[in-house]
Amino acid sequence: MATTLPRLWEGASALRDITSAREFGPVPRIASAKKNLRKTKTATARNRAQRSTLRTALKTAKAASASPAEKLKATQLLDRAARKGLIHKNAAARQKSSIAKAK
Repeated sequence: MATTLPRLWEGASALRDITSAREFGPVPRIASAKKNLRKTKTATARNRAQRSTLRTALKTAKAASASPAEKLKATQLLDRAARKGLIHKNAAARQKSSIAKAK
């Protein structure tokens, strides 16, 4: 006789629901709360991608073999990140100063 798994483990969608509940807390019941959860997931993914791009640009700009174009791109990304609230404006200023000092 074959044993059946609980309904919770039947598909990928159930697994996705489990991981989203783990990351963002309990699943909301109210429509506006569901929408806020969708917005939060979207913003989190966007911020994670932009932060990753920024970090990569900073690493290349601070390298000894960095070109002026790479330094300019990193500076522009820092300005944009500060303007959009991804990082604090003083943190952006500090990073820009560090890029300018890099030889």
